[in-house]
Order: sequence, then C-alpha cells, then structure tokens
Amino acid sequence: MTEEDFKNKLSTEQYKVLREKATEAPYSGQYNLHFEAGNYSCGACDTLLFSSEGKYDAGCGWPSFHSPIDNEVIATAKDLSHDRERTEILCKNCGSHLGHVFNDGPTGSRYCVNSLSLNFKKS
Repeated sequence: MTEEDFKNKLSTEQYKVLREKATEAPYSGQYNLHFEAGNYSCGACDTLLFSSEGKYDAGCGWPSFHSPIDNEVIATAKDLSHDRERTEILCKNCGSHLGHVFNDGPTGSRYCVNSLSLNFKKS
C-alpha cells in the first residue's frame, strides 16, 4: 500500500499513530482493559499480531502482551525520541508503528501497544 492508500483507509488518529509514530494518551484506548477472547491484528494491514491469551493488565495505560503470536510478525527499531532509548515495535508486513517493547513483563517482555494500532476479532 502507498501512503495515500493508508491515508484513505485509516482514520486521522490511526494514521498519526500507525504511520507517523504518534502515541495515544494512556488509558484512552479501547483495548487497554479489553480481555475478550480473540486475536489482535495490525490496524493498517490486518496481519495477525497478538492473541488475547498473551494479553494482561500491566497497569501502564496501554494494551500489553507478553509475546506476539509469532516472532516473525514483529520488527523492531531503536527509538531515541523523548531523550531516552527504547525499542519500537512495528508490523513486519507493512512497517506500521505499533508501540514499544520493554523488558519488564511477566515473561521478560512487555509489548506495549497503542489500541489505535490494532483491530480485534472475537474468537
């Protein structure tokens, strides 16, 4: 998809997060405290990313997962914004920004994802 295609497909808020690497306000996303059984996919290209089985409440204000469905669906990049170093996570299929991964989760990793970066499909 071209950037024009993404602009036509996504809402203004989704485009800012997914394609311009913005971050939604904490505790504002529809999937922050959402624990229905199902799967989460990329909001831009619908690639399957996370399962509800790996979701937990990290208390950080964003949906958190201990791992992706498959390590091959997530790409990472160094993020030096906001005067600190973080690891950005992106959809490997379309390159859209999802959020960041931190090493403080229950299994060693916390994938902290913007709700606006996700679609949900109930099981």
